[in-house]
Amino acid sequence: MSDSKKYPISKSEAEWRKELGDKRYHILREKGTEFPRTGEYNLTFEDGTYVCGACNTPLFESNNKFESNCGWPSFDDSIEGSIEYVKDTSHGMIRTEILCASCGSHLGHIFNDGPTSTGQRYCVNSLSLDFKKK
Repeated sequence: MSDSKKYPISKSEAEWRKELGDKRYHILREKGTEFPRTGEYNLTFEDGTYVCGACNTPLFESNNKFESNCGWPSFDDSIEGSIEYVKDTSHGMIRTEILCASCGSHLGHIFNDGPTSTGQRYCVNSLSLDFKKK
């Protein structure tokens, strides 16, 4: 990542790469995207907490997860203070990227087309997450 912002959890890119492995590093640190409908958590609906795949910061509660049919895990809300929102103009689009507020790792994007009362759809890569079952 070329972002120079300092986060509470900070490591060199070499350290991140070693800890995360190639696939997770590409998603979390190089802002990659996994193929739709291939992620481990796309259709997981157990009770628990989804945490950052890089630093284990709690990001989403399972009661905020819903089936969006978009191919990626979707949530209608996040744990307060856990997400950073950044304007993303890549790929000829204007979107809002979501990052872990603790380590700056890429999670996915947020859209204002969610079906619940929040109207939000946090579209997240499974490789950006780990799941802590209750």
